[in-house]
Amino acid sequence: MQHLRSVWLFIALIVAYTTLLSAQNEFKYSYMPKKVYNNQLFAVTIIAPGKDTESKPQFTFDRSSEIQPLFEKPLSIQNGPDSFYSFYFKASNDDIRIPRLFISSESGEESLPPNTVYIQSLEQREDFSQVLAADMKIKNSQVSNYDEKSHIVTLSIEAFEANLEDMRLDKVQESGIENIKRDFAKVEAEFYVVLPVEEKVLKFTYFNTIKKQYEFLEVPVEVIDASVTTQSDLNPKEDSFEKLKKYTFMFLVGFFFIMFLFRRDFFYLVFGVVSLITLLTFYIPHKKICVKQGAPIYILPTQTSTVSTKIDQKLDTMLLSEREGFKKVEYKEGIIGWVKNEDLCDN
Repeated sequence: MQHLRSVWLFIALIVAYTTLLSAQNEFKYSYMPKKVYNNQLFAVTIIAPGKDTESKPQFTFDRSSEIQPLFEKPLSIQNGPDSFYSFYFKASNDDIRIPRLFISSESGEESLPPNTVYIQSLEQREDFSQVLAADMKIKNSQVSNYDEKSHIVTLSIEAFEANLEDMRLDKVQESGIENIKRDFAKVEAEFYVVLPVEEKVLKFTYFNTIKKQYEFLEVPVEVIDASVTTQSDLNPKEDSFEKLKKYTFMFLVGFFFIMFLFRRDFFYLVFGVVSLITLLTFYIPHKKICVKQGAPIYILPTQTSTVSTKIDQKLDTMLLSEREGFKKVEYKEGIIGWVKNEDLCDN
């Protein structure tokens, strides 16, 4: 009897150990927010403890639900023996019901139950851009003349877990967001806003979802010289770098030629000539192009960009920059934009 009892105890231990291992390997939500704000982009994360395998599990949210993630495949992160899979959802104005998640893996079929994420409203403010983000920054900016009374400010923006597609500013003549590129949490876009020439600073806020507070962003509104704009291509700060490069090569040309005169070493002459050739490339004039009468000038080099104005007569101008299918030109003093290749004059 004692021997039989020991056998059963051993079997019970094996079953308990197997159950424990199975429980440790189950998929489960490691992060599911309880509350989010209107229009907020948020993540839900599934953890697979101890599942460091080459064969990735397949995830499918209940297709009968209208609520689906922004991307069908999750963002996968390996942390030691544990695997994490994040899906991104966007909230609306109503409580959001995350549907049941079906998981197919090497260990079999599993599912995670539905979850409700509740919506809370933000206290609105006049300078709010309608963007909620874990982080948001202005990478660079450009200011050009829009017409006699207005400037157009174009911002290149980078943000994380952000609803940039909803970005807008109240009490401005015009604003819009274009060329949105999203890579899971990271999103980039170009935002433009038309302001009166009297405005010297563009200042607005976004809501930081990590700090739970509004954060200010601002850029100076100052039209720079067209030649500066052409060098920077949406980044006027790069012009200072261009000047630095010119001065650097001027110094190198002088240094190498002086060293050649004193040392009579052919090495210095070679490097002096190379530096001079490089310096001269900075002063090569821009190529001239011809634009057809009536051609629209776009704010940004994208197919869906807003048209800022149209060329009233055939225009011969300098080619400032190129993007796929577009050429950047200066129409009138300070009025810079993009024209399609198809709107160039026939040779």
